[in-house]
Amino acid sequence: MNINVKVKVRVPATTANLGPGFDCLGLALKLYNTVEIFFNQSPIIHPPSPLLRFAKQSGRDCGGRANHQSPIRIEVEGEGRDSLPRDERNIVYQAAKLIFDKTAIIYQLSAISLKLVNQIPLARGLGSSAAARIGGLVAANKICEVITSRKGTSSPVEGRGSQRGLFVQRDSSSGNKLSDNEILSIAAQLEGHPDNVVPAFFGGLCISLLDKREINYVKLEFSKDLIVVVCIPELTISTEKARKILPKRVPLKDAVFNSSRVALLISALKEKRYDLLKLAMEDRLHQPYREKLIPGFKRILENAYRTGALGVALSGSGSTILAISDKRSAVSEKIGQAMVETFKKEGIKSRYLVLGIDQEGVKVEKKPCNV
Repeated sequence: MNINVKVKVRVPATTANLGPGFDCLGLALKLYNTVEIFFNQSPIIHPPSPLLRFAKQSGRDCGGRANHQSPIRIEVEGEGRDSLPRDERNIVYQAAKLIFDKTAIIYQLSAISLKLVNQIPLARGLGSSAAARIGGLVAANKICEVITSRKGTSSPVEGRGSQRGLFVQRDSSSGNKLSDNEILSIAAQLEGHPDNVVPAFFGGLCISLLDKREINYVKLEFSKDLIVVVCIPELTISTEKARKILPKRVPLKDAVFNSSRVALLISALKEKRYDLLKLAMEDRLHQPYREKLIPGFKRILENAYRTGALGVALSGSGSTILAISDKRSAVSEKIGQAMVETFKKEGIKSRYLVLGIDQEGVKVEKKPCNV
């Protein structure tokens, strides 16, 4: 039976750290990427035999024929339309492929088409890579679920997946799809840390950590009184570059400085002590080093506070600057304008967005359907 399936998912942008919460705090924002996957093929679904493994690894189908006759089709709109790869290097495709491989679905490249509509800027500290990977993983997983149900099979795959060194403990009761925890584990290992992928998946404000290969997280309430202003300069900073600049060791007093402030930040948000946010969002573990990559960083923070921001910090590894404001005070536009003007004085173009907090996380926007 030939199966034509289309799945569309929406994934929010995320801002990580919020100052002192290095690699453990993340917040989902109402700015989205959508991933649409079209699958058109009669798939093979069962535990990978040596022949099927050979087919995957050699690029040949089960009859020994080459299965790369047609390239994968990827359409990109919005952010990255002129720069993102439209072949097997695309990280959305790579994430989807991991799911198909782990669930033992054999396919031709020509069976898959992707449509990516991106609102999240690339390499700006707003979780674009996390959104891409979560989008690919979730959409492909939903396709596997639909294919399995239509084929009437629920054969468990291998007990443990090891594609590209990623460990996944399979739950045989789930059939040919992965659980939420399995998807999170893969995404966090691909990203190297969970602070963006967890809020991208669940929405809201999340504390998370990767203990060995297990994701542990808590989703917290984030007050509806608060809104976020992000100032996005025309300045790209790769996560790799932003991590290389960090020291391998930090003074004990700096570790104490951050641990006390991240505890204060969580408590201040919970108790609505917004007067404490400026103090609570200070950092000594990453911002003092990364600010060297962003001209005028200190002046941007000063001007954001001057115009009414409650707390200001680098968004992720940058270059975006995040400011939190009380929506009741109606100063969000002024904060954004002040940050844009400060970047302008440094000779850097920028724009600002006033964003609400996304509480849903990744969402299947359309039910899987025949196309």
